Parts: sequence; C-alpha cells; structure tokens
Amino acid sequence: MNDDEFRIARKRMVDEQIAARGVLDPHLLAVMGSVPRHLFVPTDDLAWAYSDGPLPIGHGQTISQPYIVALMTELLQVEPADRILEVGTGSGYQAAVLGQVAAQVHTVEVIPELAAQASRILADLGYANVHVHTGDGSLGWPEAAPYEGILVAAAAPSAPKPLLDQLADGGRLVIPVGGHGFQHLEVWRRAGQEFKRRVDLAVAFVPLRGEYGWK
Repeated sequence: MNDDEFRIARKRMVDEQIAARGVLDPHLLAVMGSVPRHLFVPTDDLAWAYSDGPLPIGHGQTISQPYIVALMTELLQVEPADRILEVGTGSGYQAAVLGQVAAQVHTVEVIPELAAQASRILADLGYANVHVHTGDGSLGWPEAAPYEGILVAAAAPSAPKPLLDQLADGGRLVIPVGGHGFQHLEVWRRAGQEFKRRVDLAVAFVPLRGEYGWK
C-alpha cells in the first residue's frame, strides 16, 4: 500500500469503526485520522493496519483495536494542558494519540525490547512530548506525578493503588479490570482523598504484568 491508500484506509477507519460507534469529538477524530497506525504494526501485518481489531506485535502483546484506543482516550477527558501517564506502551500507538491531545505523556513498558522500539518510532515521528520509560507500570511513574489522566492498556485484577495515588485532584484513571480474556473498562475519578468509579463496556486485554498486575 502507498501513502494515499493508507490515508484512505485511515479515513474509513475513523468513519466506520470510530465515529459510527459514537466517538464524536472532532479533535480526537482528526487525531485518529492523522496518526499513521501502519508504522506501529509489524511489516507482515501492514495490510491489516487499519482493520477493526487488535494485532500481535510480538512478546505476547498486541496493538489495541482502533475503536478501543479512541474510546479510552475519550473516557480520559484529556485537556490540552494535561500531563498523562500510560501504562503499557506496547507499540507506542496509543501514546502517539495521547501525545496529540495532551501537553505531556509519560508511558511505561515492562518489556525492554518493545519500549526501545516504541521510543524509536515516536522519536522518528517527532513526538517530543512523549517520554518512554522501561519498568513496572503497575507502580506508575512517580517521578512525573501527579497526572490529570492515567490510561492502562493491560488488564489488572483491580485498580492499582499506586496509580490512584498518582492522580491529581480531579484526575481520571481508565483501566480494564477483570480476569484473563474478559474485563470491563473502569473509569475512576479523584476528588480530594476520595475516588469515584464507574464501569463501562466489556473488553479483552492482555494481562498487566508487575507487582499490582497478574502474577
């Protein structure tokens, strides 16, 4: 596929997979239509880069379905001045989307090879406001806390306390919670020392690794 074909595939992805399912924020739709998802998938899967589903990226990990990337970003309610934490960098695609809607993004990946690859791709694309770290993302990244939003791209048994603690007052945490193969998205909001939780749709993510993840 050439650049024009990828651009057409991206527009179709936005129209048919994302906007048609109710994600309607104009800026977010424009971002989803601009980030070159095909650069974040393995070369063998380029033909499916804009398909309606996740794709394997090696090391037992996946790049999330485009709709889920858009939905979780929307649920985070990002403002342009926000500092965001992403747990589970994976391919770097979700971090790229966040990097276009937030002032600063810190993203943590437990697998060094994926962190290094994502860092290279994001740097090549000019995402100077996205900072990739290698480590246990279930512990957050306290060096840059607090965060107005935290997005977790892997399934946890419950919302990790360190992530809740690293939310700014009024901050949001979006995280899939549940067992292997089936979870629900939870949206947490901090109000002082209290946290309010609501449950959104059913999803399926790879397990979160780390101290507050699945053993």
